[in-house]
Amino acid sequence: MTGYGKAECELRDRKIIVEIKSLNSKNLDLHTKIPGIYREKELDIRNHISKKLLRGKVEFVLYYEVSDENKATTINSGVIKNYVNQLKEIATELNLQSEQLLQMAIRLPDTLNTEKEEIDENEWKIVISTIETALDQLDSFRTQEGKYLKDDIEQRIKAIEERKNEITPFELNRTEKIKSKLKEGLNKSFDEKEYDKNRFEQELIYYLEKLDITEEKVRLTNHCNYFLEMLNEPESNGKKLGFISQEIGREINTIGSKANDSDIQKLVVLMKDELEKIKEQMLNIL
Repeated sequence: MTGYGKAECELRDRKIIVEIKSLNSKNLDLHTKIPGIYREKELDIRNHISKKLLRGKVEFVLYYEVSDENKATTINSGVIKNYVNQLKEIATELNLQSEQLLQMAIRLPDTLNTEKEEIDENEWKIVISTIETALDQLDSFRTQEGKYLKDDIEQRIKAIEERKNEITPFELNRTEKIKSKLKEGLNKSFDEKEYDKNRFEQELIYYLEKLDITEEKVRLTNHCNYFLEMLNEPESNGKKLGFISQEIGREINTIGSKANDSDIQKLVVLMKDELEKIKEQMLNIL
């Protein structure tokens, strides 16, 4: 969601400069800085921005530089003279120095003539086109950054899949380890003739079924594949990818809770580390 765009245009009597920058945000959070002459067009500007930028903390700034000297603000000399005469009377009554009366008068209301300017619709079309150019620049910046993020996230999803596949040999050995450990503990507590071996095998199978992680591994693979599929969609899928990453996290956590094996736990930690880095990057994605 991070980006920056800037564009300029020349009108009859002024130069228009448009700057737009965006940062990460869950929704579209738009702040505008617009001069008074274009304030009535703020809603129009917001509509153009919201159509192009779906999410992000966006700051929009439009300002202009006057190029026609005849358009400069003029001084209202009659009002200033009236202010000065009144200030002189006050200064005389209070025995005050009158050297700075002009500076005081110029700061009072209505000392400058500012004519309300009307927006020329043809010129406004040029301004809108300039805003669109700045938005295109920002969007291009976002797209370029998105390509780097996409490559990084894809590699991390593939790393999770690789770690998951590395579990298989440890999973096979784990069954024998658990079986030997339980049998050894049983033999220490009871004589071999004191318990039913068939019942022991039944209980062991039930126990191992509780620890089986085949289903979680299958779901994890499905979630990872779905994540990559959505990542390659042309539409904005940031929120959907966030939901899928939560499902990936649930499967990894379940594998960890059922692992009962130090080697598998190490792989689970590595998968969690990759997933956390993915979630950090997800904050940058629309």
